[in-house]
Amino acid sequence: MAIHAFFRGGDVRRKNGAGFLRSLRPALFFIPAGVLAFSGCQKEQNAGPPPPPIVEVAEVTAKDVPIFAEWVGTLDGFVNATIRAQVQGYLTKQNYREGDLVRKGQVLFEIDPREFEAALDQAKAGLSQAKGALDQAKAGLSQAKGAVEQTKAALDKAKAEVSVQDARWTTAKANLARIKPLAEQNAVSKKDLDDAVGMELSTRSAVDAAKAGVDAAQANIVAADAQVIGAQANITAAEARVLAAQAAVDKAELNLGFTKVTSPIEGISGIAKAQIGNLVGPGSQDELTTISTVNPIKCYISVSEREYLRTQEEGAKRAGRGKIPLELILTDGSVYPNKGEFAFADRQMDIRTGTIRVATLFPNPQNLLRPGQFSRVRAEMTVKKDALVIPQRAVTEIQGKYLVAVVSPEGKVAIRPVKVGASTGQLWVVEEGLKAGEKVVAEGTQKVREGMAVSAKPFGAGGQAPGAPQKTEPKVESKPQPAPAKR
Repeated sequence: MAIHAFFRGGDVRRKNGAGFLRSLRPALFFIPAGVLAFSGCQKEQNAGPPPPPIVEVAEVTAKDVPIFAEWVGTLDGFVNATIRAQVQGYLTKQNYREGDLVRKGQVLFEIDPREFEAALDQAKAGLSQAKGALDQAKAGLSQAKGAVEQTKAALDKAKAEVSVQDARWTTAKANLARIKPLAEQNAVSKKDLDDAVGMELSTRSAVDAAKAGVDAAQANIVAADAQVIGAQANITAAEARVLAAQAAVDKAELNLGFTKVTSPIEGISGIAKAQIGNLVGPGSQDELTTISTVNPIKCYISVSEREYLRTQEEGAKRAGRGKIPLELILTDGSVYPNKGEFAFADRQMDIRTGTIRVATLFPNPQNLLRPGQFSRVRAEMTVKKDALVIPQRAVTEIQGKYLVAVVSPEGKVAIRPVKVGASTGQLWVVEEGLKAGEKVVAEGTQKVREGMAVSAKPFGAGGQAPGAPQKTEPKVESKPQPAPAKR
């Protein structure tokens, strides 16, 4: 009656509604609690042992495995030309588009040439003056040589005069010698004797005068020779001034040519560091731009001393079969289609790291590769015969130890430590810990533990994925709780 009155809104709800609800609440909660307890007992009575987890297993197989060596590399241009201004001036033009392929000798920048054109004109004027002075010096030499010839002719004439006067003196002396005895005997007149004496004295004086003329002519020759030497010295000095003036012209032409900044190589142009209107010159800290030859392109790698020796040994074994081919793996994981080769090694090891820097070369006909890119260089060093391999994802690394889950023919799991070797593709070489034909868990390793029974199915090809072994923290296994008592 009270419940019927409550739902009809009678006096019971108005007066005793709160007390009625308090009395009704335990009854309402009691009924579902009993139902839940009953249903729980039913599930416990019907529950059985859980089915074994399903895992994918791969068989340990023996196969010939190529052993690769891999290094981190940095790409660099085969030739990197830093372009700088060699004369100071204001930049007026940029004749290339940044990032384009430029040819050898192509004009990249232009500097205001007016100052250098004026300097060239001035140098050419100085050269003309020097050449004029040289011509004058050569004319002076010709005159000096002419004076020498004249003095030589005068010397010859003076010597001839000496001969004539000497002959006359000889005749006069002979006449005097003949007349003197006759004059003593009064055979000739006194006048004849005086004439003979006078003639002898006159011819003697003429001989002395002719000899003095010879001495004067010889002195004139010496003076003329000195003039020739002086003229030759003037020519030498004038020629030196001509050479200096020509050098000034050459330098002015060179500086004028430097106002057109050209590329010394063919390659990819970089971003310009200078803008139009900038004052550039040899004292500038920044370069104008950089040109890099990228076909072929270098890739520098750091090789340990042991790897270096092994590479040299392998290279000696391959004598006659060509160089070791190299693969370039780009940052997106793709393999560059063109094979490369070792080019050269640095002259010494880095004592701080124990590595040596080695340059490799890769063809780059499409200019896809650019300096500064990071990559990996891989080389097939040898082939390991009958190596045991398993998928990489079957190996779990825990605190530096490598573990695999081996599934027995009875379906029981055994966690076994292994020693891994080189990796090839998505497979890993196992040095110790496994035998050919055994099966290891490749998918579902996180679901298994020692001694667990599993349901195994073959590992599908689609389940393989590249990458390093899974690195996990040690797994703390909790003890199973006892099942609730059946009711």
